[in-house]
Amino acid sequence: MMNWTDRHCRYLHRLMSRHALLYSEMIAAPALVRAKAWHLLDFDPAEHPVAVQLGGSEPRELAAAAAMAADAGYDEINLNVGCPSDRVQSGCFGAVLMKRPALVGECVAAMIAAQPAEVTVKCRIGVDEQVCEETLPAFIETVRAAGVRRMAIHARKAWLKGLSPKENREIPPLDYPLVYRAKQTFPDIHMSINGGIGSLEEVNAHLARGMDGVMLGRAAYNSPSDLLLRVDSEIFGDRSVRTAREVVELMRPYIAGHLAKGGRLRDVVRHMLGLFSGRSGARSWRRTLSERGSRDGAGLEVIDTALAFVGDG
Repeated sequence: MMNWTDRHCRYLHRLMSRHALLYSEMIAAPALVRAKAWHLLDFDPAEHPVAVQLGGSEPRELAAAAAMAADAGYDEINLNVGCPSDRVQSGCFGAVLMKRPALVGECVAAMIAAQPAEVTVKCRIGVDEQVCEETLPAFIETVRAAGVRRMAIHARKAWLKGLSPKENREIPPLDYPLVYRAKQTFPDIHMSINGGIGSLEEVNAHLARGMDGVMLGRAAYNSPSDLLLRVDSEIFGDRSVRTAREVVELMRPYIAGHLAKGGRLRDVVRHMLGLFSGRSGARSWRRTLSERGSRDGAGLEVIDTALAFVGDG
């Protein structure tokens, strides 16, 4: 989720769930290898377990980027074979690679050989005119042969021409049964399902169908209290849960440290807008953080003002 799950977002989400695996934004391998943009790999040790997602299609470059990510301390290195944006396609990575499974196999094999962290793949069920019932199993078999043992599958086809990235998340129909069958065909692959999942009740339903995991994106970002504050108790059996107010208090030292380094309040609080979704005062919370948090010199007093609008229920 480019421009969404940055390091500030992940720190916040880790305060909400001790157990969920967090993913970085997709980072282009050329930015790491050619531009030496090490800062893109920055993360707080508190984020563990955390995975980095890479985009690319050149095996040696991806191997070098994977080695950089492993040196930075990431627990997992994920190759994006699912993003349908035009910008990503022009670089020959993302969902367009579903058309080149052999190349994906070369990429993940090189990444595995270059460093010790686990290499995983995030993909779609297919693209464009592909017959997903045929191409998805063949794709999985190819990356499995290259050494991949963990995958996340977005249960929609991607249409690379004619649909925007947003439309590609909504218009192509979901085919959960196809992913269930893929898991049955490849029981040795740890397989997570993704796409259109917006509640923990749905998460449990997918787990009951034999999936090993469930990947949540925008639903967890937009309504984190409904999902992330409940996931530890309802999925992982950990009853030591926090409230949204407690999370805000725990964010204060982190935000203060960011401001002390010259950062802006908006960098962090933009990820906190949905914390009180559905609660009395949530609109005023969002408006205060959005408007006042963007001003020059904005500090923790903005959070105090915003929090005063939120009810305790």
